[in-house]
Amino acid sequence: MDTPDSQSPLLSVRGICKRYGERVALQDASFDLWPGEVLAVVGESGSGKSTLLNAVAARSAPDAGSVQFRDRDGVLQDVFGMTEAQQRLLARTDWGFVHQSAADGLRMDVSAGANVGERLMGLGQRHYGRLRATAAEWLQRVEIDPARIDDAPRTFSGGMRQRLQIARNLVTQPRLVFMDEPTSGLDVSVQARLLDMLRQLTRQMQLAAIVVTHDLAVARLLAHRMVVMQRGRVVESGLTDQVLDDPQHPYTQLLVSSVLQP
Repeated sequence: MDTPDSQSPLLSVRGICKRYGERVALQDASFDLWPGEVLAVVGESGSGKSTLLNAVAARSAPDAGSVQFRDRDGVLQDVFGMTEAQQRLLARTDWGFVHQSAADGLRMDVSAGANVGERLMGLGQRHYGRLRATAAEWLQRVEIDPARIDDAPRTFSGGMRQRLQIARNLVTQPRLVFMDEPTSGLDVSVQARLLDMLRQLTRQMQLAAIVVTHDLAVARLLAHRMVVMQRGRVVESGLTDQVLDDPQHPYTQLLVSSVLQP
């Protein structure tokens, strides 16, 4: 897999900490993400993967640490120094968030086309014909028949719902997408089709992504780099093939050898 070429990180995460009462969910997690790079966050259930993702995506404020995102002018912005309105704008323009359950990321009772067009309307687009044409184009890009544009997601299969959620997120041409177990719960053949589509889209759009997964095969297929988490800490990080083929930390060795089950 080719490594993205850029001089400055798109996202800089430093010293993120999060506690829930006495339980330490995150402890001093740090990493950089580069433009066009896909980073996998792996570990067993309860390792802190989703807690890290939600903190970095400003969906849950950490107790300590910083998240900085490089805007289109090249300036690093402190995400937690932003107002709520600025965070919301960032979330619907330069960022996307793909939930593990598509029902959490879609409006299930409105049409597929309206789900895709809603983010564009949030940016001020109002021309019905252009909105509908863009929605149809994106349905096709995620391998959904554009003839289903007026159908509600509740009538779709699980794999189609997940592809629709991806279209909804990518229609605004974001530069960074967060994905929380995007293939979990899908049949193996559906997973393979979805992963192939995600790999193509991230390459075509030069899209940076952080993908939380318990599946090391997903990490190997999608990610340039990976971080391994255990009990809220990042215990190993590096190029995906390097980490998986020559794990250094005992916990990573157990994961790779499948002693720890997801």
